[in-house]
Amino acid sequence: MLRLDGVTVSFGGVRALDAVDLEVADHETVCVLGPSGSGKSTLLRVVAGLQEPDEGRIRLSGQDQTLVPPHKRGVGLMFQDHQLFPQRDVGGNVAFGLRMRRASRPETAERVAELLSMVGLPGAQRRAVATLSGGEQQRVALARALAPQPDLLMLDEPLGQLDRGLRERLVVELRALFSRLGSTVLAVTHDQGEAFVLADRVVVMNEGRVAQSGTPLEVWQQPASEFVARFLGFDNVVDATVHGDTAGTPWGKLPVPDGTPAGACKLLVRPTGVRMTAVEDGLPCTVEARTFRGGDAAAVTLLLQPRRGPRLEASCALREAPEAGVSVGVAFDEQEVVRIGG
Repeated sequence: MLRLDGVTVSFGGVRALDAVDLEVADHETVCVLGPSGSGKSTLLRVVAGLQEPDEGRIRLSGQDQTLVPPHKRGVGLMFQDHQLFPQRDVGGNVAFGLRMRRASRPETAERVAELLSMVGLPGAQRRAVATLSGGEQQRVALARALAPQPDLLMLDEPLGQLDRGLRERLVVELRALFSRLGSTVLAVTHDQGEAFVLADRVVVMNEGRVAQSGTPLEVWQQPASEFVARFLGFDNVVDATVHGDTAGTPWGKLPVPDGTPAGACKLLVRPTGVRMTAVEDGLPCTVEARTFRGGDAAAVTLLLQPRRGPRLEASCALREAPEAGVSVGVAFDEQEVVRIGG
């Protein structure tokens, strides 16, 4: 459906996109993740035709779109701030793209009613935009983007302005909706949790380049670089040298999974792989802080300062969590130790 070949965009000598290659298949949902300034929003603007690339080509369904104006590309774009028309009611907003395509009134009315029902706002055609909650505005903006039946639907931080509870509920609904419609979707977000729920494939960007691409599970289980690992929230990353079934690290020798390639590398230890033991049975540490995370498992994040090596982050159940200031030992679960990049 979508293919980018060597797309480069520069602003004042700084490359916002640096020779980016990207493909999105028919009926696939791809989420582009990255910190501010990584190039993800510029990528969306290039595909939409709102930003002309300095180099490279954009193809939709095999056709070169690089110089095609935005309104002729057959793409739908939903902005972070929704950008609804305040002077139009809900029905008028959803119908906008259909009217631009000169759809008949009966066809427009039928499509608007169908979409509003689909996004959970049946019968809302005559409601004023000013009376809508943030979540309702998000749903109307989505219906408006879907109305002209775009070949490619693009979402720019679609849930970024909503509170956490509403985001978590709507992202599940979006996933189900896109699956039901067979939509092809390219979305950008800084929220990894949102991307992992919504996407068939995740693309992590850094400084205008693709740092990693894969299924959410692949990216989570095997970060391609230290940047990706830290962006995903993993701070237990150290230099290491693997020999057989162990690795030499600043925390001492750590077990590694069978088949881990030998040699110098970066090693990631997931917080769930840091186990509390008696002081004499593990790496001696002091609990510097503990943070209650809540959730069904009532988990606690511990910040540990070993006698040697950098700080460690650990995760454990509330009932097992030691208090701040307590001395503990630490052992490591080899299944939660990952050689970064291979």
